[in-house]
Amino acid sequence: MDDILEILETNARVSLEELERLTGKKKKDISRALKKYEKQGVIVKYKTLLNKEKLKEEKSVMAIIEVQVSPQKDVGFDRVAERIYRFPEVKYCYLLSGTYDLLLIVEGKDIHTVARFVSEKLAPLSSVKGTVSHFLLKKYKEDGVTLVKNEKNQRLAITY
Repeated sequence: MDDILEILETNARVSLEELERLTGKKKKDISRALKKYEKQGVIVKYKTLLNKEKLKEEKSVMAIIEVQVSPQKDVGFDRVAERIYRFPEVKYCYLLSGTYDLLLIVEGKDIHTVARFVSEKLAPLSSVKGTVSHFLLKKYKEDGVTLVKNEKNQRLAITY
């Protein structure tokens, strides 16, 4: 992978000057490469990773949903996946090998919102044969970044 991409993957806010210093390439060459990567779809989005558990005012619920589907003739899983990933609740959609065909990561304001999405939008689709939902309880690491500090165990000892 290009060194520019490796740097951007770990820090999307890095400046052209810093990229120039880290790669030894000229700013105009870096700018040209970035435009090329964006046009080709290699760079899709510049992103900030938020630890939403630290945001007191904004809470949401995330669920991992395994979906078993019937592929469609001549298009396989692509058409079914597209129908599903277009729902605004779906944040991630992956094709899998194994028992389930698609893995979704879904977000809603509460557990009931996610449950309604599954029961009213996802499960009724004719191609969907079955779903299994897992609600995220705590995030420890995301995008290679540890989200929790080494906190002292706050549990009380149980004695008999």
